[in-house]
Amino acid sequence: MRIRVSDRSTTRAAPLAHGQTMVQQLGVFAAGADFGLLSEAARDTLKLRILDAVGCAIGALGSQVLRSVRAEVREMGGRQLSSLVGGGRTAPDRAAFLNGAAVRYLDFNDSYLAPGETCHPSDNLAPVLAAAEFAHASGRDLLTALAVAYQVQCRLSDVAPVRAHGFDHVTQGAYASAAGVARALGLDAVATAQAIAIAGTAFNALRVTRTGALSNWKGLAYPNVAFGAVHAAMLARHGITGPDEVFEGNKGFMDSIAGWFEMDWSSEDLEKVLETVVKRYNAEIHSQSTLEAVLELRAEYSIDPAQVRAVEVDVFDVAYNIIGGGDEGGKKSIRTKEEADHSIPYLVAVALLDGQVLPPQFDADRILKADVQQLLQLVAVSPDPRLSARFPAEHPCRVRITMQDGRILAREKRDYLGFRTRPTGWVETLNKFHDLADPVAGKELADQLAAGIQTLEQITSADLGRLLGKVRSPRSHKE
Repeated sequence: MRIRVSDRSTTRAAPLAHGQTMVQQLGVFAAGADFGLLSEAARDTLKLRILDAVGCAIGALGSQVLRSVRAEVREMGGRQLSSLVGGGRTAPDRAAFLNGAAVRYLDFNDSYLAPGETCHPSDNLAPVLAAAEFAHASGRDLLTALAVAYQVQCRLSDVAPVRAHGFDHVTQGAYASAAGVARALGLDAVATAQAIAIAGTAFNALRVTRTGALSNWKGLAYPNVAFGAVHAAMLARHGITGPDEVFEGNKGFMDSIAGWFEMDWSSEDLEKVLETVVKRYNAEIHSQSTLEAVLELRAEYSIDPAQVRAVEVDVFDVAYNIIGGGDEGGKKSIRTKEEADHSIPYLVAVALLDGQVLPPQFDADRILKADVQQLLQLVAVSPDPRLSARFPAEHPCRVRITMQDGRILAREKRDYLGFRTRPTGWVETLNKFHDLADPVAGKELADQLAAGIQTLEQITSADLGRLLGKVRSPRSHKE
């Protein structure tokens, strides 16, 4: 495979084999993906990521954001073709939006870490499942289509990062979701390419989504792209075309946003899911090793937060810029859930106070309490070039807590439980799933969901959809 990434320029990529454009070649790759190409390890990991994402979705159902999204979907209506987490059915594009919002809202689902980009590939589960259910696809087809979406998003994050150019990672997600949805629908290579071209042209999201004062859109930007990707694939299914030179053409993705790169989609496999990571704590992915260090120190030394004089955190540059107070804005004026889960100072402070970082740490009352608001002001975050050089192969950090009595409690980490070098298996993922799902769905239904996901190749997409539809939103009996 040839890969080259450069600054944006007028350089044009050479035509691919047989005169194909890149999106045409990508269409061949996605349409030709087969369950038999997935290794056993990739199949097992995909199931783990689905279990993790479904737990996040169920755990989010009681939030006001999800209630608002559900109200909008109900108001707009739609043919009852795809299941909704929390009950009900609607059109596939609206199911992709609501279910995607549920997966994403807690900010607790998986991640892929590339040198210049971070994304959340399980954001693709909702659109792929909605399309698979519409198409009466098998569980095998669902797994294959999701593997396609993972592969496309992760590989584009590798070779065509967009964050430094002011665009959000959901920009690459448009290509990934459309590819996965097209595979779930069983579109041929030509229609698949058109679906990808439409979505890739239409959805170029600004990075302001995750800079400065954060809004609800942080958790809804990808679901919106998922909605659009399903719409694009349905249009392509009926013969609508998009720009064949969406990648390499004049004013296309390379020319306008990413810079020139080359990729040979004909040589790709479906194994990128093996390089994804999961979150141990309900916080932005780049905080995970820092939180593990803080919580270890808290337990080992029985830290009294009232006796903390200062906390110093050294991190790699990506963590500093996104959640440490660097390029993407200050992180000490925290008023909302979206700001709190993207702030190292808040996360460190609440970990010291509560001994955990889970959904309750982002309740509005908890965020605004004086104890955490005061303690977070004592947390200083700095980038270290030596740590930056080790990312993303490692997830390094250093934490130093200075106590009022003069003691300095320190810890350095190279990774955390859930990172590639310390992966979690079925048992750990199942425990997280039950922690999130049981209070909402009940243990019996949660067990059924887990069993269905574990044997997904033996059931249909509709079977999984029906199980998700049995979950009831905490407010559904009042609505």
